[in-house]
Amino acid sequence: MKKVLTYPFLLLIKVYQTFISPWTPASCRFQPTCSAYTKEALEKHGLFKGGWLATKRIFSCHPWGKSGYDPVPDSEDK
Repeated sequence: MKKVLTYPFLLLIKVYQTFISPWTPASCRFQPTCSAYTKEALEKHGLFKGGWLATKRIFSCHPWGKSGYDPVPDSEDK
């Protein structure tokens, strides 16, 4: 069920990474980029928790925010 809910969002990320991102200047302050982070968060945690992690990450990507290596946290249900 997790994959069914996240598939449309993963598709949007793929479209962004393929058609939009190559035409815009690289401006993400983090590694991995915000789109790669969002994709991984949705795949690892599903729509709700992954979406929340992605939202927090995107809102922290501004000139006065942090920067550097910021991986997706591991799932607690392992």
